[in-house]
Amino acid sequence: MSDRDLGIAFLGSAPLRAEASDRAELVNVVLFGETFEILEKQVKWSRIRLHHDLYEGWIDNLQYQELNIEDFHRIQSAERHVCSETVQLLQAEDAAKSTLIPQGSLLPLFDGKTTAIGGQVFKFEGEQTKGTGTREALVHTAFSYLNAPYLWGGRTPFGIDCSGFTQMVYRQYGSSIPRDASQQAKKGETLSFLEECLPGDLAFFDNAEGAITHVGIVLEDGKIIHASGRVRVDGLDHSGIYNAELGRHTHKLRVLKRLIP
Repeated sequence: MSDRDLGIAFLGSAPLRAEASDRAELVNVVLFGETFEILEKQVKWSRIRLHHDLYEGWIDNLQYQELNIEDFHRIQSAERHVCSETVQLLQAEDAAKSTLIPQGSLLPLFDGKTTAIGGQVFKFEGEQTKGTGTREALVHTAFSYLNAPYLWGGRTPFGIDCSGFTQMVYRQYGSSIPRDASQQAKKGETLSFLEECLPGDLAFFDNAEGAITHVGIVLEDGKIIHASGRVRVDGLDHSGIYNAELGRHTHKLRVLKRLIP
């Protein structure tokens, strides 16, 4: 652990940007309960590095609070609970501090009824998971995002990109994977044939230059669920993703990976 300052997100979904500007590219979102190192602090913006996947970017200083080292260690050593409902209200004693959180948010120091951040306690009455641990449940979680709109940098049911989708589904399964498709593709066991895949394995796709630019979750019966325009189910064969609505392949298959038992 470095001696840098620490922070934690207290809003449902805070934008993480490529530069210190509200107009800068959205590269990610920081969900409620996620902790990070503060690498650089300016008057309005801070450059941070998320602890769970080491992703970096700029966050508005009004959208997080600093975390002391004692609270950080308490959160890190506690069992990890994840919100598994599309959206849920965290109720504070002061109603003005209550907040909505999306699926995939963390619930720091959850005791079965409440979650806490820096002395602020919130009542949580929704569904949560410590990790489903089964492929069947992983696929069920993936379908809970069906028709979520595509959003570059998004990780919520209200806007999500392809690798944000796989990262969030795997989080609720109980597995932590990197943020970007190209990073995820470096993990796990490579599978030689589509017939080897089990539901929940990942399929990666590349562009004309050979760079991995897309990822989805393999289903049974030659199908895949992925975020492209929206979270959708399409056909999957040895060539790649086949979109029946368009009557053509839309993504070229590069590699198949198994990241979970």
